Amino acid sequence: MSKKRRQHSAQFKAQVGLDALKGIDPIHAIAAKHGVHPVQVSAWKKEIAVRLPEVFAGKPDADAAAAKERERELFEQVGRLKMELEWLKKKAGELER
Repeated sequence: MSKKRRQHSAQFKAQVGLDALKGIDPIHAIAAKHGVHPVQVSAWKKEIAVRLPEVFAGKPDADAAAAKERERELFEQVGRLKMELEWLKKKAGELER
C-alpha cells in the first residue's frame, strides 16, 4: 500500500520558506511546527532566496502588459472566427435548399 503524497499550496510553501529564511527558529522546529520534513523546508527556503530578486526586477509588469495585449488580440481573432463560422453555416444552409 503506497502513501499518497501531500500537495501543499504555494501560500503554505511561501510561509514555511519565509519562516526558515528569517532564521528565528531552527529548520527542524519549523518543520515540526508545520508538519513537513526538514529537507523540504530547506528546499523551500533555498527557492525563496534564489527567486526573491525577481520580485524587484520589474519585468513581470512588462510581461503582464504583453500578455494582456496578446489576450486582446486572441479575443479579437476568436470573434472574427465565430463570425466567419456563422456566415459559412448560413451559406451552407442556403446551398442545401
